[in-house]
Amino acid sequence: MDFSFEKDIVLENDRVRICPILLSDIDNLLKVATSDTSLVQYSPFKINSEPLLRQYIEKALSDRANKVRYAFVLFDKKTNEYAGSTSFGNLSNADKRVEIGWTWIGKPFQKTGLNRNCKHLLMNYVFETLGFERLELRTDERNAQSRKAIEAIGGKFEGILRSHMLMTDGFRRSTVCYSILKNEWPGVKEKLGKSL
Repeated sequence: MDFSFEKDIVLENDRVRICPILLSDIDNLLKVATSDTSLVQYSPFKINSEPLLRQYIEKALSDRANKVRYAFVLFDKKTNEYAGSTSFGNLSNADKRVEIGWTWIGKPFQKTGLNRNCKHLLMNYVFETLGFERLELRTDERNAQSRKAIEAIGGKFEGILRSHMLMTDGFRRSTVCYSILKNEWPGVKEKLGKSL
């Protein structure tokens, strides 16, 4: 099955609901986006004010319309609060591959199992609904917490793209690349399922 940017994708389990991001989500995400200025310190975007969050969401909506990136909003059903955002991007239906990235989750929701539940739902959609062959995950080389989380869910280290991205502060970030392949998904799914 091909990925469709036109389809409203909603993924849900007992812990989290993942829905397409909307402009109205500014109100839902403002508290978590502005509560910690270091939340996206390793990302090439800022969200720590209402204008910056609006710009982020408007760009996400534009990217979806242009079939570049499909952004979601994350709702934590355990706390009944909005927790952050994540996206599908760098997608190729012809090559049956997609990247999960652009992820930011508020500090109160980190290390609670929310991210694992999100990744489980997203990966299940990629491999079992779409039938894709390859899932990519990338992060800043300096982001030890993100690297550890990616490795914990089964991401295989592939290499580092040196001086890969220009950050908002002028720093040139090196990007660490990971992947999970379709034939690895059953083992990843079983391991991940035990930790949900």
